Amino acid sequence: MDFPKVSIEGIEISRLICGTNTFFGYSHFSPARDTFLVRHFTIDRIVEVMETLADAGINAIMSSPNEKTEAAIAQVKRSKGVEFVWICTPGNQDFEETKNGIRWAADHGARICMPHQCYTDNHLVAGEGRLIHAEEITELIRSLGMVPGLSNHRPETITTCDKAGYDFATYIHPYNVDGFLCPVEIDWLQRVINESPKPIMCVKPLAAGRILPAPALRFVWSTIKPIDLVVIGLLSPEEAREDIEISLGVLQGIEVEQKLSYTRSKSMLV
Repeated sequence: MDFPKVSIEGIEISRLICGTNTFFGYSHFSPARDTFLVRHFTIDRIVEVMETLADAGINAIMSSPNEKTEAAIAQVKRSKGVEFVWICTPGNQDFEETKNGIRWAADHGARICMPHQCYTDNHLVAGEGRLIHAEEITELIRSLGMVPGLSNHRPETITTCDKAGYDFATYIHPYNVDGFLCPVEIDWLQRVINESPKPIMCVKPLAAGRILPAPALRFVWSTIKPIDLVVIGLLSPEEAREDIEISLGVLQGIEVEQKLSYTRSKSMLV
């Protein structure tokens, strides 16, 4: 099995990317779930999920700058011979700290560097058609040997940066049928994604677990460009295999019969 890939400036990346909010306790649900995730996800459990993805030809992971991701990537390379492309999202609201995060990402092996939305969205001046320090950011990322991109939660960041001609190769944006963390209607966001000439990495496809996998993934895959990608957080190897199967079915135009979650209250439906 080899999951479909796209090329971003010569870097071959699977269209399905391993998200990491679950690994680091960012549930977008409750403090109790955050605490559970932090306790649950040891390095070995993270690696177990990544190895399952590697078996299906998935070769990319997105995360903040942290040594846990670096260690997991190294362990999967040893066990599976697959070196995950690290898409790193450094930064906060301070420009100097964001630059330090970019340098950290380069020093620790990131291939694609996409400053986090807490910097990019807060430094967008949409009315003036510019992103503060955009040229300095792209020049720094390039000088350190990485491909520059942007993480954002505001679709006008994409349209503004495209119109300005900034040297960003790709963008991150939340996209799901529920509209979770999407600041405009889904049809508007769909237009922004499809009209951008750049690959969009669509995060939150399951709205942090608020949408069932099958309808969520059918919607996202069927409404984005062939060069766009989907980033998904996972709790287990079983979830990884399920999401891969659904995704491949949609991409290949094959109706995959999904085993439904059964409870005794549904016994009369069988």
